[in-house]
Amino acid sequence: MTVVVVLVVGGRRCLTDGARLLGVGRAVGTSPRAPPIFLSPLIAAAQASASWKKFPPPSTLHPAASQSTLGISSSSSSTFPPFLSLSRIIATPLIPGSCAQFSILSAPPYPPDIMSEITHPTIKDGWFREISDMWPGQAMTLKVDKVLHHEKSKYQDVLVFKSTDYGTVLVLDNVIQCTERDEFSYQEMIAHLALNSHPNPKKVLVIGGGDGGVLREVVKHDCVEEATLCDIDEAVIRLSKQYLPNMAEGLTHPKSTVHIGDGFKFLDDYKNSFDVIITDSSDPEGPAESLFKKPYFQLLHDALREGGVISTQAENQWLHLPLITQLKKDCKEIFPVAEYAYTTIPTYPSGQIGFMVCCKDPNRNVRVPVRQWTPEEEEKKCRYYNAEIHKASFILPTFAKKALQ
Repeated sequence: MTVVVVLVVGGRRCLTDGARLLGVGRAVGTSPRAPPIFLSPLIAAAQASASWKKFPPPSTLHPAASQSTLGISSSSSSTFPPFLSLSRIIATPLIPGSCAQFSILSAPPYPPDIMSEITHPTIKDGWFREISDMWPGQAMTLKVDKVLHHEKSKYQDVLVFKSTDYGTVLVLDNVIQCTERDEFSYQEMIAHLALNSHPNPKKVLVIGGGDGGVLREVVKHDCVEEATLCDIDEAVIRLSKQYLPNMAEGLTHPKSTVHIGDGFKFLDDYKNSFDVIITDSSDPEGPAESLFKKPYFQLLHDALREGGVISTQAENQWLHLPLITQLKKDCKEIFPVAEYAYTTIPTYPSGQIGFMVCCKDPNRNVRVPVRQWTPEEEEKKCRYYNAEIHKASFILPTFAKKALQ
């Protein structure tokens, strides 16, 4: 079997600018008078595959061909494989853009996933490194088994990889959002601290939380009738369904409704509508920055029914105490009840993450659950949260307690 190969010295840019096949079918020759046919279907297929960028230079290429030469192959068959081992050059000389006739030697002697290896600047020597100005002088590293996906969405850099010890990991803008091994601590606490501080939550809103983990926890409460999620980035929702199905199950629950959009703007359309609102945001940079500002908490307050409760991601007392202090001050000016709680989670900076829990009812004590499951129900529904943890999560070390008084 013979194929036609267009050789372009200079790499990918030449190809995406429109490499042309001179000749069609069996009319292989090298004549420039042959009718030009654009390889748009093949180029499109190549662009859709990360593997084409690493096309191995055939060892038998004519000496005139550069080591950076790339091959794009075609034949009369639309299913012709895009990557081949090539045995010999029949037509010479080789010049950029010329055609040559090859015969197939064999299929590639390496597994396809080697050719489709995805790289990312945070991964080096098999280790993911989380380095951020938000926690200067320290870093979190996880050993990478395989990079599963990387894309730049409209709002942020999205990376998904399989780690050797923490399962699948979701990373946004180079910061770990969740891992399969420890995500339940965060999801359960941010959800149940609020839900069990309300006597009868029926209508619940989640802002952010596109991975679906918080929704998964919300619908565990039988009293909840409607659970609505609004996340700005469809990529997080789409990729969580694909790579984190145990978390994303909340997205497809019969009680759940999902909206793609800005949570800030979404809230502006709702007044006196929800019993509980949970803000599962990333850190206060990029698309989540507005979710840590006082105007946002005013919107939360206005969207709650009487006696409503909110919980929000509120950073780490070891690293962000000034931010938390301001956050609590803002909340206290809007809500009669505003408390800071925290949980432990190994893959978050300093092994902790905190929450602001606020209520419109001045007589409500959110430090103690007003509803609670039986011990048997707790064991069935949760792996981290229980009534004792609920109470304990509000007990702060002296330095944080003093700052937040």
